[in-house]
Amino acid sequence: MRWWVEAVVLVLAGATAVAAELVPCPAYAPQAERTGRVPAVLAELSGFAASRLHPGVFWAHNDSGNAPILFGLRADGSIVATCPLRGVKVRDPEDIAVGPCGAGSPKSCIYLGDIGDNGGRRQSVQILQVPEPATLADQVLVPAILPFRYRGGPVDAEALLVDPRTARVFVIAKNLLSLGDVYRIDDLGSREGGTAVRLRTLRPARQFDAATTAADAHASGTRILLRTYTRVWELRSPEARSFEDVLGATPIAVPDAAQPQGEAISYTGDGRGYLLGGEGAGSPIYRVPCATR
Repeated sequence: MRWWVEAVVLVLAGATAVAAELVPCPAYAPQAERTGRVPAVLAELSGFAASRLHPGVFWAHNDSGNAPILFGLRADGSIVATCPLRGVKVRDPEDIAVGPCGAGSPKSCIYLGDIGDNGGRRQSVQILQVPEPATLADQVLVPAILPFRYRGGPVDAEALLVDPRTARVFVIAKNLLSLGDVYRIDDLGSREGGTAVRLRTLRPARQFDAATTAADAHASGTRILLRTYTRVWELRSPEARSFEDVLGATPIAVPDAAQPQGEAISYTGDGRGYLLGGEGAGSPIYRVPCATR
């Protein structure tokens, strides 16, 4: 076979594999399965997100009061990489996401949301953005610092989303009366800093839940997971033309798992389930897979 034919075959095979990975579950298994335990170095686990480069690996981080370090974590709780962030100070990192480094970029980046503000005093918060390391090894990473402000004053947020198609960043404010207010961050990375623009309030139909602690976007760009201290919700828009279309969907309840302080949720790297984690060394990590027929 000529080299150019082989190249086409490889490209088509790769595209088929990627497309397969983007297909969400038609339905989830009714119960979560335990996969491991939170390691001691992540005793204040506040978020994780599936790597786009390393199958089976999730980038994780601790809450406030800890050094800015990203950990490569497997679902069984084993640590495969420890990556300190150099040249930054964080106050209250609350969630993490993995997505494209920019609109149309083939490169994958990690986004760490230093967005917590329990006292409502931070006039400016920040997103730290760093390309995913190509190798799984202990190494120092140097992120870009992307500050932004909210129109109308400080807001406490614990959930971060990155549009897998456009790389636009969204946060969900923590609210005791709803699942939260969604903000889109405009002009993030500009010289003046970004501006958070409120889009909508998230509420389930005919049910009540509040205080979203984590979120994640499906790589297909058609689903979003939300986590609270008691439930897990999913927004679905199969024909979505934009990320805002998905954010406009009605949240529906999906399987959860009892955890003392659940603050981490992520779709698995293949998009065929999701992982749940919470604070506390030794606390269980759960996976909810697709339902089997």
